[in-house]
Amino acid sequence: MIADRSLIARSGVKMASPFAVVVTIMLFFAGHNQPGGGFAAGLMLGAVIALRAVVGLPIPQRSSPFLAAGGVVGVSVAIAPMLFGDALLDQATFETTLALLGKIKVGSALVFDIGVVLVVIGLVVALLDAFDADELAESGRDEREVAS
Repeated sequence: MIADRSLIARSGVKMASPFAVVVTIMLFFAGHNQPGGGFAAGLMLGAVIALRAVVGLPIPQRSSPFLAAGGVVGVSVAIAPMLFGDALLDQATFETTLALLGKIKVGSALVFDIGVVLVVIGLVVALLDAFDADELAESGRDEREVAS
């Protein structure tokens, strides 16, 4: 496996992961009012998790917390407008002025996107679990423990 053979790949993924998370945050907020948003950010985080699994770095072990939290957040935001007599998935927005950022406009779609991110991450973790990525990560850890 790559985790056993390539220190360069392992180090590269380890160093690139924080930058990928920053890009994910940028995709999340940039896509809030444009195509992308939660799904693109979730796929980017899923790619980071998959790369970490391939090179034997630790990854989330269970998908159910991500799926449950994402489902609850997404469904709650989707049906909340119906409680006020509005249509399903209707968006509420508010504007405020922050000291460093100036005037910002935030909508309920942002919270819905958080649910989408969590669901996509949960699906990626479930997929990796189906492919026994845990054993791949464990084999990488075993090799490091033997070497040290």
